[in-house]
Amino acid sequence: TYLKLAGEQNLPADLVREVKSWNSMGSAGKVNLALDRLPEFACMKGTTHSQAYYGGAFSFGVALDYLERAYDDAKYGAYSARPYIDAGIISVADPDIAPPGKHVMTCFVMYAPRHLKEGSWPEQREAFGDTVINTLAEYIPNIHDILVGRQVNTPWDIEERIGITGGNIFHGELRLDQMFGRRPTSRTGGYDTPLHNYYICGSSAHPGGAISGAPGRLAAMQILNDARQDA
Repeated sequence: TYLKLAGEQNLPADLVREVKSWNSMGSAGKVNLALDRLPEFACMKGTTHSQAYYGGAFSFGVALDYLERAYDDAKYGAYSARPYIDAGIISVADPDIAPPGKHVMTCFVMYAPRHLKEGSWPEQREAFGDTVINTLAEYIPNIHDILVGRQVNTPWDIEERIGITGGNIFHGELRLDQMFGRRPTSRTGGYDTPLHNYYICGSSAHPGGAISGAPGRLAAMQILNDARQDA
């Protein structure tokens, strides 16, 4: 946004330096699954629930030692052999996205570094997808039987297809030196920029990524406040 849209030549040198040091390398993939029917969770064996029961979020691999091992793989340039998976069966909330009786399950998968130490993401994409399915099978024994199709999105795919720098779905790493008043830079933590009537309002702004809408609302409040002062 700064360097390509606004243009480096139109920005203060110290702001350009901060922008260039911004870390936006992705660490997660997204795997979408087409299912023939609802999954059968091992923890729910022998119980019966309505379809609405499946409308929430499911987290697989939440123990601290599990998460640490998953992250260790990514630290050394590999995707997690047993990843943490945050999933949801979105067709329960929106039946129109799947044929009657069928379902779509979407999986947020960590960890997957933007750059692999060995091979490329186009080469490793399907193996990464297999790892996700096999990990799910530990918690959903019938996943292989009900799987109709899949779409595997690596950080490389997210960057190439959607244009998110580094494939980082949060538009910048969520770490202390890139949060609060330093998001995205110490000069632009308040949504306004050195350029007149040019504001930052996306996920790279405070309070960060995800789909909260908060950066946009806070930026709008900043714009209204500035407009009142200019009036």
